[in-house]
Amino acid sequence: MSELLPAIEIETAPNPAFSVIWMHGLGADGNDFVPVVPELGLARAPGVRFIFPNAPAIPVTCNGGYVMPAWYDIYSLDEAGRRADEAGIRASRDAIRALIARENARGVPASHIVLAGFSQGGAIAYTTGLTHPETLAGIVALSTYIPAPASLAAEATAANAAIPVFAAHGVEDDIVPLQLGEQARDFLLARQVPVEWHTYRMPHSVCLEEIAAIGAWLGRRFAQIGG
Repeated sequence: MSELLPAIEIETAPNPAFSVIWMHGLGADGNDFVPVVPELGLARAPGVRFIFPNAPAIPVTCNGGYVMPAWYDIYSLDEAGRRADEAGIRASRDAIRALIARENARGVPASHIVLAGFSQGGAIAYTTGLTHPETLAGIVALSTYIPAPASLAAEATAANAAIPVFAAHGVEDDIVPLQLGEQARDFLLARQVPVEWHTYRMPHSVCLEEIAAIGAWLGRRFAQIGG
């Protein structure tokens, strides 16, 4: 993944002051969360550039080796955790870091960039955000988990030791059980990372109440940072 990932981009106003890099879930693509942008209720100023990258298509072991868009291979699924390809996780982290660097080159500093993701994309948002060498604006982690907690703990950076996190999960999720979301939340709280935690009566999906809460959280973050 040496070349930049293909991505869909939406700007809420010219010359955006902030960027949100939003990763889709396993088997989906960058189009998945495009309809969410107008539902977030963000004011036109400051402008925000939303970037929805497409993961590469790879064989996924837990799905019988079927080739699909994925941020990394998953070897097994169970209630307690996931066995994932850590080299693949790092490769996707590097690919997102390249998108962060492009935003820096376009005039958006790391401190004005939020990483967001759903399910497997949220796992990459957690991993990239907590290990990035420069301070980021925040992480939005939806129906997700931390795929390699020991590696993440070893590679976490001081720059993002207090990165604000919005985390949400469905209590009826049968794909990524609520327990895994709670484990990620508790991992962060144990490290004194500030987490705004929400649960919703929904399966492995998003809901309008959740989207409104994300929009409110992003609005507060952008206002706190200033543009």
